[in-house]
Amino acid sequence: MTSGILLLFGVMAVCFIIRMPVSFSMIVSGLVYCLVKGIKIGLAASVITSSMYSNYIMLAAPLFLFTANVMNSGKVTEKVFEFANGFFGRLKGGTGHVNVFASLIFSGMTGSAIADAAGLGVMEITQMKKEGYDDGFSCAITAASATIGPIFPPSIPMVVYAMLSGASIGKLFMGGMIPGILLAMVLMSYVAIVAKKRNYPTGIRFTGWEFLRRTVGAIPALLTPVLLLGGIYGGVVTPTEAGAIAALYALLISVFVYRSLGWKDLWIILIYTAST
Repeated sequence: MTSGILLLFGVMAVCFIIRMPVSFSMIVSGLVYCLVKGIKIGLAASVITSSMYSNYIMLAAPLFLFTANVMNSGKVTEKVFEFANGFFGRLKGGTGHVNVFASLIFSGMTGSAIADAAGLGVMEITQMKKEGYDDGFSCAITAASATIGPIFPPSIPMVVYAMLSGASIGKLFMGGMIPGILLAMVLMSYVAIVAKKRNYPTGIRFTGWEFLRRTVGAIPALLTPVLLLGGIYGGVVTPTEAGAIAALYALLISVFVYRSLGWKDLWIILIYTAST
């Protein structure tokens, strides 16, 4: 621990205490370290920007975010929720199970916890409140299931890690599959225990014909993770190319299949994706 490192952590701690946002705290502490060590700040900025923004892998992150935002703005999220409801809605605490299962599917499209919570999360919490679930439980299970996004491929944090470490992004994605599924299974087990203890209601029961109709309606949306992961693991495309294909596919199904996206919506999505 050199004096420079100690100062860096000290400044960061002070920033946390005065409630400065984490990202700004990291920037301030880094700048102080550069000044103390005599490192030119311009050089540090140049190294960071050249390593991050000229990196081909890093392009996958905004593409996955764009895909998620398109899905949340169109009917794609709604179709995924309905499909999951057909599987688990009839169980006790069914909407809680649907919450987790839908998040697992959505994770295979976006790799983002924020996108999951912002899109599916709103729909899930609204439905759970209607059915009499506790507010605390509804929010907690939604937040917990959304964390599958950064674990299950295509994970945006894994893209960033691969860029910084040089690790194989394909192997990272493969390594995230089983933990993501295990997390979903554990959460669903927890939902089952709490639902029985608190006597939560069963969800919506669909007839065989109704379930088939909703499944067919959801197929275009459900093909997204198949295209993404199949293309990557089949060696047909790189993760960045898969992100571009997924973004284009999400646009096409939102406009031509579900007819839920206009030019005004697209403009808002582009601005939101860029700011994120």
